[in-house]
Amino acid sequence: MSGCQAVGGFGTWDYVVFGAMLLISAAIGVYYAFAGGGQKSSQEFLMGGRSMSALPVALSLTASFMSAVTVLGTPSEVYRFGARFSVFAITYALVVILSAEVFVPVFYRLGITSTYEYLELRFNKYLRLCGTILFIILTILYTGIVIYAPALALNQVTGFDLWGAVVATGVVCTFYCTLGGLKAVVWTDVFQVGIMVAGFTSVIIRAVVVQHGIEPILNDSYHGGRLNLWDFNPDPLQRHTFWTIIVGGTFTWLGIYGINQSQVQRYIACKTLFQAKLSLYINLLGLWAILACAVLSGLAMYSIYKDCDPWTAKCVSAPDQLMPYLVLDILRDFPGVPGLFVASAYSGTLSTVSSSINALAAVTVEDLIKPYLRSPTEKKLSWISMGMSLLYGGVCIAMAALASLLGGLLQAALSIFGMVGGPLLGLFSLGILCPFANPVGAFVGLMGGFTASLWVGIGAQIYPPLPSTAMPLNLSTVGCNISTLGTENYWNGSLETQANERPAIADYWYSLSYLYFSTIGTLVTVAVGIVVSLSTGGLRQNVDRKFMLTKEDFLSNFSFLKPKQDEKIKVLNWKPFPVTDEGTDNPAFNHIEMDFTDSKEKVNGAHI
Repeated sequence: MSGCQAVGGFGTWDYVVFGAMLLISAAIGVYYAFAGGGQKSSQEFLMGGRSMSALPVALSLTASFMSAVTVLGTPSEVYRFGARFSVFAITYALVVILSAEVFVPVFYRLGITSTYEYLELRFNKYLRLCGTILFIILTILYTGIVIYAPALALNQVTGFDLWGAVVATGVVCTFYCTLGGLKAVVWTDVFQVGIMVAGFTSVIIRAVVVQHGIEPILNDSYHGGRLNLWDFNPDPLQRHTFWTIIVGGTFTWLGIYGINQSQVQRYIACKTLFQAKLSLYINLLGLWAILACAVLSGLAMYSIYKDCDPWTAKCVSAPDQLMPYLVLDILRDFPGVPGLFVASAYSGTLSTVSSSINALAAVTVEDLIKPYLRSPTEKKLSWISMGMSLLYGGVCIAMAALASLLGGLLQAALSIFGMVGGPLLGLFSLGILCPFANPVGAFVGLMGGFTASLWVGIGAQIYPPLPSTAMPLNLSTVGCNISTLGTENYWNGSLETQANERPAIADYWYSLSYLYFSTIGTLVTVAVGIVVSLSTGGLRQNVDRKFMLTKEDFLSNFSFLKPKQDEKIKVLNWKPFPVTDEGTDNPAFNHIEMDFTDSKEKVNGAHI
């Protein structure tokens, strides 16, 4: 690789730092396995006894957001496309507000453990089963990729043992999830988010020292076109503009924060509704801090490599390897610090995987096992929950091995996982916001949303959008002393080659910004669901308002504005019910084998 900057390798102290991170994570699991008498019930294991407070839950939500994809991918995104990614700060605020004020009150009031229990309460058990099975399959696939993909990127740059890292992270995750349950997941996330911030901070501080201050970094970024924050082009084909990030990004992330089991399970484990909402708002501060660190790291990377791009010069084989390359380049004289960064990347993996394993165990026990057990004891359910965590940990490690064989299908799998969130978000939105939505309309809408989002998503994988829609910025190799084509020539050549082989639909429908995939799925699901519900008698049904968003819910943070509790909602002929601030018993436990009408009547008699 002539012309590439020689970078350091992984040393003994780096392995020591990485090993210490794994050991402390495992120790937290051991502690919560025995603290307070251990995991005495499935509710204690899966929901932390619904006794969590806002701050640790907020940090846990932040840690899960900050996966290894964020640590490795976002700085590379800023390096190649500029700081427009910063506009996601507005998107995160919208997502948190909508999640806290629309979805949290309904889920929390019902006291559910699995998000998909809501679908049975509101519609029927078949929609619940659909949601559960989709979640299990896609989460296993995604989790395997989350374990393998960053390990591969770090291995190719640092020489860090690939399968040793994959197995070690998988085993440690499984260990503390199985022993300590949700409390172990949350508190290891708190520790790991500290490691991640430390890793980012070390890179930023060293880059500022190398470049002799923050001003040269910002100056280089400005002249290199990287400070391109605002682009109000309404073209939906452009990959990242203000509108695609705000509109498309909100739908995409709302499918994660609003309804995804991994996220919902933690904030409804809080001891009060106020704490649940507060955890999301504190988490927003964490998201902003992470975004700032990632963007600044990307700008610093550009300032350092503005005259010799390692990717174009073939020093690295993929953009995800740029960040590890930078770390070994500027921190090679500081033993243990490269190990801190690798630990931060794997902390992102651990937090994401542990949340997934715990969520998989929760939906399996609550949706697929508990309904078919006769009078199960809490101790028995606790042991089943632990067994499910152990099983899913092994399955996710096996999926990581399979991911290594999929090659080019990795990105397709990640995109499909994201596309599924849109139709599911539409399904939950129908239930919570539309009193006339019925089971038939919900099912047909869900199928319509899946069809639309999978059509555009799979088409985009077969015919990737042209580079002109992504608008990559120029990367130079003039300082490398090598005879390699610049990135600009590369893109132009690709553009000409691809344009000759593409059908007309590929340049429009398939070239939509990837952020709109979820938007399409959500809107089609809601639109079709409304039309079908109205045409199949949706206005004639009675829906208990505890399954809907109410005025009391939306104003629950402002008690002086809350209506009186006996105020009835003047839509259809719903029955009034007392609104409580806390979820307690699960109303889904008492009515498993029944149709929609029986479900409604029996739930009315359950303790809420």
